[in-house]
Amino acid sequence: MKRANPVTLSHTPMMLSQGKLIEYLDNGKFICALVTSVQPKRVHLINQNSREVSLPAARIIHCSKENHNTTASRNDLVQLLKETTTKRTSLMDHISLEEVWELVVEETTNNFDPVFLAELCFGEIADDNATAAFMRCILSDRRFFKYKEGKIKVFSKEQVEQLITRGAETIRHIMDNGLNGDPLDRWQEACLKLLRDYYLFSNDAENDDIAKKMLKKAQLTQPHAPFDLLVKAGVWSKNENIPLLKSDLAVSFSLAARQQAEMILQTKHEELFADPGRTDYTHLKPMTIDGPTTLDFDDALSVEKTDQGYLVGIHISDVAHYVTPGTPLFEEAIHRGTSVYFPEGQIPMLPRHLSQGICSLIQDEIRAAFSFMILLSEEAEVLQVRIKPSIIKVARRLTYEEADTLIETDEELRILNMLRNKLRKKRLDNGALLLPFPDVNIFVDSQGKIHVSLGKTNTPARSLVSEMMILANTEAARFVSDRMVPGLFRAQPPIKQRLVHGEDDDLFLNVRQRKQLPRGELLTVANPHSGLGVQQYTTITSPIRRLLDLIMQHQLNAISRRQEPTFSESMCQDFSSVISRTVTTANNVKQQRHRYWLLKYLEEKQGQLVDALVIDSGPKRIFLLLKEVLMDVDLAAPSGTRPTPGETVKVRISRVAPLDNTLRLEWP
Repeated sequence: MKRANPVTLSHTPMMLSQGKLIEYLDNGKFICALVTSVQPKRVHLINQNSREVSLPAARIIHCSKENHNTTASRNDLVQLLKETTTKRTSLMDHISLEEVWELVVEETTNNFDPVFLAELCFGEIADDNATAAFMRCILSDRRFFKYKEGKIKVFSKEQVEQLITRGAETIRHIMDNGLNGDPLDRWQEACLKLLRDYYLFSNDAENDDIAKKMLKKAQLTQPHAPFDLLVKAGVWSKNENIPLLKSDLAVSFSLAARQQAEMILQTKHEELFADPGRTDYTHLKPMTIDGPTTLDFDDALSVEKTDQGYLVGIHISDVAHYVTPGTPLFEEAIHRGTSVYFPEGQIPMLPRHLSQGICSLIQDEIRAAFSFMILLSEEAEVLQVRIKPSIIKVARRLTYEEADTLIETDEELRILNMLRNKLRKKRLDNGALLLPFPDVNIFVDSQGKIHVSLGKTNTPARSLVSEMMILANTEAARFVSDRMVPGLFRAQPPIKQRLVHGEDDDLFLNVRQRKQLPRGELLTVANPHSGLGVQQYTTITSPIRRLLDLIMQHQLNAISRRQEPTFSESMCQDFSSVISRTVTTANNVKQQRHRYWLLKYLEEKQGQLVDALVIDSGPKRIFLLLKEVLMDVDLAAPSGTRPTPGETVKVRISRVAPLDNTLRLEWP
């Protein structure tokens, strides 16, 4: 942009008037407030925390040009202040103080108007939010500029070098002595934030050059010195989730989304019963079957014997009823794409008081659901399907283990298990592959000790639930596809080489087969899914935790109510791209974190021999699966007898470095 002549301005009480938005610092935190009245040296405010404050005018660091209406309700005023704070915080991410400093450090004057520098930074006329965001950066990072009485002073190159020296002394002191329980001051916070960004993003960090100089001067040149420093300072834990910090996965929800969630919690059950398009199934006795620690229940099952066969009810939480397109919660779901689960916690797609509250099919609670009422014959042939919005109340909550113990004696479970066997046989006859693979369960106890166990995924109860979900997903895909409505369908091309047949449960063969499966596809029209042995497929059964399921639930809801589809073909194509991108990112973070914990577990076994399953034997490398943790590894072929695929061998763990993502093995 064309540069204007720099000017200097000073905030004086004459600039302040009722209706101005101002910012001030309170215990190191930026506070946005609205001026309600002005006195010669003080102003009366209402701030973003809904507090009334009498503040010396000298403490104000920014005052808006624009005047705002002070006659609105208190709630509306506080909402305005919170939204303004959110905007300004977001704008800070787009400001590089070092770049602005490099543009002005050689100027003949070293005092500038904040508005001028903000316009230089953004390349356009700066509004109140842009200027305030720039001021926030100036006061958060004091390496290049100093703010005093409305003016911004530019430090010289010599002064910046002195700041680097001071920064090096600061981080060296923290590394050597810790903080002794004292809170970080603003200078320490700025130094540590600089090193945090450098550790995460290396040369792509905003101020990587300064970070390198600071570390070098502090003689902290080891690759993980910033990590150790941040742990020593209490900024990070010793097992900080670095892949998550490197990603752009959101870990908190916007103010608007949280407010929408709070409004949803105020809705009454009467609204569900008053909906003429919703069927009351509260007379049924559905059950949930999940893990012992599950809190977000999104599916329940019921079954009744009829003259024609068995009426199976597959009831899915009606998340679409609450999370509608164009709302903040729907935008959050689009941005996230999926919930992400780690051994130490999770990042939900929806706020917890929805995903674990009103949208969760909790026992004895009235809930909005989407029910698949599927009439099956004695041989599990689909005779009739009715899909409709519903109201249910879960009667029983069972864990997988409890269901396994009851499956032969409980009449409902016995029937469902019988139908599961017949449904599975039909899919196997159509070419389905089961390929059971144990779950690798990682648990970190209160002392930080890591426990790893393998859990079977093909127990009767787990297989029962899985088969019923496949049935519902298949019928949902058929329902949408038969009506020529666009959607999101999962497909898989034919399998070229089949190593596994029927219900084979051989770990070696299943691993080999999994490596040869064709890549799955996400399409807007239905195609066969060879791995599942069905002609059309989607996922609809986890709308609490998957965007794809939520989108398809909206399509189903519109069709079942004889309305126009919620989403067009082009919108579904856009969703497909979004889901592919967000889910890939989430899965990468999840897999890296999973591997980190496994490496931490194996770190305790350095020098020990462990069992490994030989998957493949190449001319130079042997590809293995560590049987205790099911981790893929490889190492150079031994000089003597070459191991045979399918054979179990011993290998020694020679070196493990979780932060480096390194695992080295050797032959005994």
